[in-house]
Amino acid sequence: MPATYNDLYLDARKALKAAGVEQAQLEARELLCFACNKGREEFLRDLTLYASDGVEGRFRGLLERRLKGEPVAYLIGEWEFYGLTLDITRDVLIPRPDTETLVERGILFVRDLPEGTRVLDLCAGSGCIGLAIAENCPHTHVILAEWSEGALRVCRQNIRRCNLTRQADPVQVDALEPPPRLLRDFDLILCNPPYIPTLEVARLDPSVRDYEPHIALDGGEDGLKFYRAVARKWKRALKPGGKLVFEVGYDQAPAVEYILAENGYVEIETTLDPGMHWRVVEGRAEPGGIS
Repeated sequence: MPATYNDLYLDARKALKAAGVEQAQLEARELLCFACNKGREEFLRDLTLYASDGVEGRFRGLLERRLKGEPVAYLIGEWEFYGLTLDITRDVLIPRPDTETLVERGILFVRDLPEGTRVLDLCAGSGCIGLAIAENCPHTHVILAEWSEGALRVCRQNIRRCNLTRQADPVQVDALEPPPRLLRDFDLILCNPPYIPTLEVARLDPSVRDYEPHIALDGGEDGLKFYRAVARKWKRALKPGGKLVFEVGYDQAPAVEYILAENGYVEIETTLDPGMHWRVVEGRAEPGGIS
């Protein structure tokens, strides 16, 4: 007997939940919308209709891959972050809700600054952080800085997809090296760097370890390599009084606070994410000048 869209959705939700997927309802919906090429409103409207054999076969194939560990964002090629729908490939990390705390701190800082405020998204990945700032703060100009060629391609696609070509530019740069001369005078630098200690990468959940790019995960022996380099070398890219804002691992906030203080940043603050982890650490470059 043919299955309705609702039958397929309920079966998938049950299977994903049994497999321990936290967002089983959301993932079942996203997979089915992709398989039948329908938007969410169309999907809800057509729940009682029968799916074609082709759609059902495609959907069950996607579900099987998901149950083996492949993340939904890579299966469907996109993901939503801070109200933006972004292209996602295996060249970039999948945006997480935790990172919205970093965006919120950035918006809070720049929202009252004047036209032409300059923002740098360093280690940009998909560009999700910088593009969320640009979308919500139209007076800003955002640079998406990334070393990986594959990630830069995704940044370019997302700039176009979000209609932010006048407000955002991609640049290839190594965050572990000093900033080039053209990347200076930023009011705000936002950075979600690789921060998993090298030996812990192999112990990550298979959906992360086996699919997401290790170059975007591995933060060196203690996970702090990028924090040290960026705090020290990229301070010169900030205007006096500008801010450097990091996302950090769940237990890294005290170490990153120390790194900022050691490099002369002031007004150091740490912010909890919705999961009650100290997720964001920020500091301000001395208003009197940059060392």
